[in-house]
Amino acid sequence: MSFLDRFSKKHEKAPAAPAAEKAEVIEKKASAKIAAPAAIKNTHDTKDAYRVLLNPIVSEKAARGAEMKQYTFAISIDATRIGVARAISALYGVRPANVNIVRVKGKRVRFGRIAGKQKDWKKAVITLRAGDQLPVFEGV
Repeated sequence: MSFLDRFSKKHEKAPAAPAAEKAEVIEKKASAKIAAPAAIKNTHDTKDAYRVLLNPIVSEKAARGAEMKQYTFAISIDATRIGVARAISALYGVRPANVNIVRVKGKRVRFGRIAGKQKDWKKAVITLRAGDQLPVFEGV
C-alpha cells in the first residue's frame, strides 16, 4: 500500500436510516422552523437598526424639535430614509410620519501647523404622528 492510496480510495456512504426515523427528524425540523422565525427576524431587524441609528442628538435645537414631535438622530453615512424609518419602527415600535436627512460636512481643524478635517456625517429628523413618542426623549 503506497502513501497516495489513502487519498484515492472512495469513502463509503453511511447506511440509510429507516423511513420512520427520517419522518421524525423532518417533523422536528418543521416544528422548529415554524416557532423560531419571528424571534430571529426581530433580533436581525434590531441589529440592523443599531447600525443605522448611531445615537440621538441632544442639543437645544433638538429639544425644541422634540416638543413638536421631531426627534433628531445621528445616522450611518450610507443610511437612507426608508432604512431610518424601518430602524425606528423596529426599535421603538412607532411608525414615523416623515423622515428628513441632512448631510453634515466635517469642520476644518488645525493643531498648530497641522491642518485636518473632521468626518462627514448624517443626521435624520424624524417626525412622528400625534400621540406617538419615543422613550429616548420622554423628559422633553
